[in-house]
Amino acid sequence: MSDGPDHVEFQIELPGKVETGVPADFASLWHTPTSFVIDFVATKGPAQIGEDDEGQPVQVIPAKVVSRIRIPPEQVFELAKALTQQLSMWENETGKTASDE
Repeated sequence: MSDGPDHVEFQIELPGKVETGVPADFASLWHTPTSFVIDFVATKGPAQIGEDDEGQPVQVIPAKVVSRIRIPPEQVFELAKALTQQLSMWENETGKTASDE
């Protein structure tokens, strides 16, 4: 028998300055031994032609990380589950599938 409550409930505040969100064109995911990192990235301008390390032409798109989120490995499973649930709801609401995008 436990002396504490059966569950935990968070009271989450959303500061006004982040309420509208930050536009991002894509996300980059990487990890360290202690955290997973999601970099949300926005493009800054049109593609330009540059050269790679071997002198071959390459399309270069200037971009900037607009937000970096670090989460502990234990939370990655919950995040993946929540993303899957939200995607399924979005597909049901819009009639689209992720592969349509």
